[in-house]
Amino acid sequence: MIGLRILTTFVWTALAALASGHTAAAKDGPAAVDAEIVLAVDVSFSMNNEEQRLQRAGYVAAIRSSEFLQALAANHLGKIALIYLEWSGYGDQKVLVDWSLIDGKASAEGFADRLAEAPFRRAHRTSISGAIDASMKLFEGNGFQGDRRIIDISGDGPNNDGRGVVAARDAAVAQGVTINGLPLVGIRDYLGFADIKDLDLYYADCVIGGADAFMVPVTHVEKFVEATRSKLVQEISQRDTPATSDLIERANASAPRVSCTIGETKWQQRFGN
Repeated sequence: MIGLRILTTFVWTALAALASGHTAAAKDGPAAVDAEIVLAVDVSFSMNNEEQRLQRAGYVAAIRSSEFLQALAANHLGKIALIYLEWSGYGDQKVLVDWSLIDGKASAEGFADRLAEAPFRRAHRTSISGAIDASMKLFEGNGFQGDRRIIDISGDGPNNDGRGVVAARDAAVAQGVTINGLPLVGIRDYLGFADIKDLDLYYADCVIGGADAFMVPVTHVEKFVEATRSKLVQEISQRDTPATSDLIERANASAPRVSCTIGETKWQQRFGN
């Protein structure tokens, strides 16, 4: 009986301490990190199976890389918050790996493992504006407070669904969010009806924006890992850090060189709506 009483007292003491810890954590507010980053990845039908697998493998390898971990450790806090979002049409977004604290090799490996094991899917239409709007909602009440909030858009075509991409971009930038890009440019031998040849110019002029915004075009399948790693390293590095790769291109500050409604126009010409 005495032993049981001691065990019961120990359990209740432990539970009380755990509850106290949770209460203290709640009172402390969101966890401080160097950056909150949404990895927003295109899964529209324009992405074939090979492109999807290469794209996923690029993120997995980049998050596991020593370059990523070194850039993470070199930050002020050595911590970021990361989430992986798949998107296609304006109302079609799905979180594949939820918000996670990345503060070293173990947590980075854990995130990469969950991503590598997740199923693949494809869906209709391409709405970059929908991806931006959905990403903005993900920042709300996510439990983290970063010096920087970043939306990382990866895709192979222009916006053709939902509201205009410029309106979505400008609304996000007005709230202090930076949008970076990873456009897949010319990695196939053909262009579908919804594709455009100058997707890199479209991303530079119509998609990315905000403080220190940049993009890394992927022009060859063998460059997926290098491009993704370069982009992530640059994103988690301190502001004003020189570019770590010659693949990195900054946002275009002049007038758009490609129509920012070209995707909608091509869709209307094909389907009339």
